[in-house]
Amino acid sequence: MTRSCARPGCNEPATATFAYDYGGRTVELEPLAAEAHPACYDVCRRHSDGLAVPRGWRLLDRRRGGAALAGHLTAP
Repeated sequence: MTRSCARPGCNEPATATFAYDYGGRTVELEPLAAEAHPACYDVCRRHSDGLAVPRGWRLLDRRRGGAALAGHLTAP
């Protein structure tokens, strides 16, 4: 069964999974996990590509092989 994007109103298929690391002030974005997990969020490509993190946090994007640090992105 295909999982849908967790963003309200979006019914696109999920392609990535992200989770918050509160202690490290990091959001970790990875390829879609094999199974859903209650502490993680599954999102479609559009929402994962546009993911903004809280001010002062880092986005660690692991979707493209290796660990690409996307820097200090902030939510509008």
